Amino acid sequence: MQPLYTMTDAEREELFAVLATVDKQPYRDYLAFSAAVHDLIDRGEVPAFFTEVCERIRLDRESGTAVAHVLRNCPLDREIPELDLDDPIADKHAKKTTFVSEAFLALFGHLVRTPLLSYGTRFNGDFFVDVIAINRYSGLQTGFSDSELVFHNDRTAHPVRADYISLLGMRCPDRDYIYTGFVDGRKLLANLTPEQQDVLRQPYFITPYDVLSRDNNGALSVSDVHAVLENEHSFRYLDTTTTVTPDAPPQAIVALLALKNALVRADKTRHRILTGDLFTFANQDGLHSRDKMEINDPEAARRRWLLKSYAFRDQAAADRHTDRWIDGVPGRVGDGA
Repeated sequence: MQPLYTMTDAEREELFAVLATVDKQPYRDYLAFSAAVHDLIDRGEVPAFFTEVCERIRLDRESGTAVAHVLRNCPLDREIPELDLDDPIADKHAKKTTFVSEAFLALFGHLVRTPLLSYGTRFNGDFFVDVIAINRYSGLQTGFSDSELVFHNDRTAHPVRADYISLLGMRCPDRDYIYTGFVDGRKLLANLTPEQQDVLRQPYFITPYDVLSRDNNGALSVSDVHAVLENEHSFRYLDTTTTVTPDAPPQAIVALLALKNALVRADKTRHRILTGDLFTFANQDGLHSRDKMEINDPEAARRRWLLKSYAFRDQAAADRHTDRWIDGVPGRVGDGA
């Protein structure tokens, strides 16, 4: 996938210098950190080129022109620590003392007007999550493993799901070719008949919770019954895992198989995230995957590190979940795991 915009080194350094002035810590006081980042906008300190790029992405999303974008050569912290894969989250909190990367993701969220969200019972409620291989999840179907991932939405089984995901390449090995695949929900819809779409809009389906959620809350097993197709072209689906309920009518199985076929036929994009790349895309209005195309240094591949943020579609979407806010922190939701 071609980048929408590649920052020059001078532009990257200009933006870095602005972000480095933020003196709040996102993992201690996210609200103060977010406010400090927003102050950069209010004071007119954000370079014009970045404001213009973010406005183009916002308008692309609003018009439906595009829901997946890449920015290249983005600012990162000067020092990117090596993390202990037994507990990389705790190790990051201990070792990472600058937060330019987090400020960049927060600024992007402010400028495209998509409020960030976090899950209060995962990763200490952090708004910035590390996509890195955790040793105990090796080989499992979770974003925190060293395995490939089938097409899915993040947190398919959960009642609160991000509208957008942003992935920032913190450490991406040069010799390994790992791609993030993306298929637009409209492409899937085009490969389904109206009758199949009608069935997929019915609550005939269930999705098991992911292994990380089950570890956080042993009471979780399977989602409530849900539709696979929601809104205009939002898909709630985890390939090979989402299935029909025991009492679903036969046409539900037929429709689910039709979706699997549509997923094979639909046009897709793939992007190899490089260090300093931002790949931002729709989580519900599309599906994404992880494809390990060529691994030449398995240990380096396991240490691949992406910094992730989740976001609501807009402020109205965030406001609809105010009853789920926990710890009094807007955007931090509690949904069981």
